[in-house]
Parts: sequence; structure tokens; C-alpha cells
Amino acid sequence: MSHVPNDSPSPRLRLILLLVSAATFMAGLDLFIVNVAFPNLRHAFHTDDASLSWVLNAYAIAFAALPIPLGRLADAYGRRAGFAAGLTVFAAASIGCAVAPSLGWLIAARVAQAVGAAALVPTSLSLLLGEFPPARRPSAVATWAASGALAAAAGPPLGGLLVQAGWRWVFLINAPIAALALAGAFWLVAESRAEGRPQLPDLPGAMLLVLGIGLLTLGVVKGNDWSWGAPATVACLVGGPVAVAAFLARCARHRQPVVEPRMFSDRAFSAATAVTVLFFAGFGAIVLGNILFLTDAWHGSVLQAGLEFAPGPAMAALVSFTVSARLIARFGHRPLAVAGTLVTALGSTLLLATMTTDPAYVTHYLPGGLIIGAGVGLTLPTLAAAISAPLPPDQRAVGSGIFAMGRQLGTVLGVAAFIALLGHSEIDQGMSGYDRGWAFITVTELAAAIAGFGILGRSVLVPQHQ
Repeated sequence: MSHVPNDSPSPRLRLILLLVSAATFMAGLDLFIVNVAFPNLRHAFHTDDASLSWVLNAYAIAFAALPIPLGRLADAYGRRAGFAAGLTVFAAASIGCAVAPSLGWLIAARVAQAVGAAALVPTSLSLLLGEFPPARRPSAVATWAASGALAAAAGPPLGGLLVQAGWRWVFLINAPIAALALAGAFWLVAESRAEGRPQLPDLPGAMLLVLGIGLLTLGVVKGNDWSWGAPATVACLVGGPVAVAAFLARCARHRQPVVEPRMFSDRAFSAATAVTVLFFAGFGAIVLGNILFLTDAWHGSVLQAGLEFAPGPAMAALVSFTVSARLIARFGHRPLAVAGTLVTALGSTLLLATMTTDPAYVTHYLPGGLIIGAGVGLTLPTLAAAISAPLPPDQRAVGSGIFAMGRQLGTVLGVAAFIALLGHSEIDQGMSGYDRGWAFITVTELAAAIAGFGILGRSVLVPQHQ
């Protein structure tokens, strides 16, 4: 294990990379594909948009709140077991969504889906870190991150195709992917866990964390509906950070904390986490805002808008697959994180400067979309690598859970901000709402670039040879 060959990874490692990337793709796909089915769901359940929004909100809240405690359990009791459990729950919940006879059933199944996703995403990254030798990890992490970009590219057009056969297929597509990944996990991946006797982490601390992130996410996703000054919104936005602060204080004094306090005392890890939240706030706004513009302002169908949106995420996947790992190895995490977020900001600024209500896809939208894609392709694998590189072997799943939480929380913040900035004005009254949204993306990515200067090439958490 100490000698790392210079040739390509073994067939076994390639298959492991394929199966964990496929599982991550599946979980990411569910973030982008369900929106497309909204008109069909509204018709099927004879409900209003406010009630239907919980199909998305319930998933977002649970997915943001649970990756850290579930990752901590996987570190203690087995990462392969956690990955397999996540796949099983996600697949069963997807079937539950597909057969849902009522909206309440569908929302409950979506919560179960989020529980599965919150288990499989951090454990998938931790399995890669354990299976691949250090010299190969940047390339493996880049491929893993690219699967998320592929999900963003495939989600809208694939959703547009699937709903032609019925909205239930949007959920059923997950079952065969999960079944193949589950079989591959038991066939290829060795079990791994933290050394020593497994011990339950601090359960009250875990409950504080889930409560804090859950309240914060609830306040963000419902702020536009409840109004930002409503007592319920304020209670969530104040109570959430208070609960998180209580969680951090408890971690500092408990013998079995959910998160080791030294993780956030590490400058590189903390900076990478901050950049993750900021970057994904912009990314979430990009996905929502650009799809909305292509359908509402340019009056395209959902399928057409998905196909027009896809080149940007496809560019992100291409950059992640082909060059990001080599650039990270040559220049380090900090330059790539700063460069990637600045390129993303450049793309959103170009959209702000060129987009009008007159459809001009090739000259007005495509250049900005491709530049954003290139920035995302540089940033996504860099952030995953920057967060995972300093993790001690016994903290790989919980550390990956922190990345998953930051990604989901940032996305929720960005979507809520874009909706608030867009307002309720009709598109024929001007471009001001979308202009504010693209300006928000630019500012958010610039803030992420500034935070990226805190990412150092070397960490105090773990020796570099591990």
C-alpha cells in the first residue's frame, strides 16, 4: 500500500469509482429532475403550489440537516454499511414516491429519500478516500464531483422526457441505479470504520445539530411564502443558529462529539467549508434562475429549456473529468478555488450584461452558460478535495458530511435569495428581477473567491502521507 504505481487505477478501483459516482449522480439527479414534474403533480393531486412546494422543501430540509450525524455513525459502525443503508432507503423511498396515492404520502416518501441521500453522499466520498491511495485521490474526487455536474446537466432534459410517460417515472428511474450500486458495493468495497470499539456519538448533540440546521433551512425555504419578517420566519432564522451554537459548545466538552472541535480550528478546513456554502448559494441560484428565464422569459418548454441549459453543466463535468485533478496537483487548492469562483462570477456577469427578453441563445446565453460551467468544473472538485484532504482516517465520513451539508445549505440559500430578488413582477415589465438575481450570483461568487484565500495547501489535521 505504500507504493503507488504510475499506471492507471486497477479495474476494481475503477468499478468502485463508477458505483459511488453513480450513486452520487442519482442523489444529485433527484435535486434537479423533480422540479420538471411540478405541473403534472399539481394536476394529479389537485393541489396548490404552496402545498406542492413541500415536495421540494421537505427533501431540502432533511438533506441539509442529516449528513453530519449520519456520517458520524458511518465512521463508527461502518462506511460501507452506511452507504448500503443509504442506497436501500433511497431506492425504497423512490418506489414509495412513485406509488404515492396522495400528496401527504409523497411528501413523507421524499423525507425518506432525503434520509437515504444524506447517508449515501458522505459515505460515497469517504469510501473513495479509503480505497484510493493518496496519489490517486485528487483524480477520484474530481470524477466523484463531476457526477454532480452531470446530474445538473441531465436532470431537466431527462425529467422533460420522463414526464411524457408519467410523473411516476421521475422517481422510478432511481430504483435500478440504486440496485446496481448496492450489488457493487457488497462485491467490491471492503468495510471500513474508525479504529477502536464502536461507540454511539453524542445523541443530544446530534439532535441539536439536526434541529439547528433544520430550523435554519425551514426559515430560508419558507421565508418568501411566510414573509421574511413573520414571527415564524424570524424564530427559525434565530433559533437555528442558536441551536447550532449550542451544538458546537457541546462538541467542545463531550467525550464522543459528533464533530471533533479541532476540525473547525483548522484554517484550511474551515475556509473550504465557508467557500462551499457561498459557492453553492450561487450555484443554486444559477440552476433555478437560468431554467426560469429560459421557460418564462423566452417561453421555452421544459424540455427545450433543459436542453438549452445542459451545455453549461456538461462543460462543468468535462472540466472536472479532464483537467481539474491535474491543476489541483500542480497549483494546489487555494489558487483553483479562487480561480474557479472568479470564472463563475465572470459568467454570471456576462449574463447580466447580455441577456434580454429577445431570444438569442447562441450569442447571449450560451457564452455565459459555458463560462459558468467552466468555473463550476474547476471549483466543485477543488472544494471536495480541499475538505477531504485534511480529514483524519477516523473522520472521513463525518467530514464528507460537512461538505454535503454545506453544499445543500448553500443551494437552499441561493434558491431562496433568487426567488426573493426575482419578486412577483411579470417578465414583460422588464428584466430587473433577473438582473438582480445574476448580480447576486456574481457577488456571492466574489465572496467565495475572497474566502478561498483562507484555503491553504497544507493542514494541521492529518499528516500528508496518510
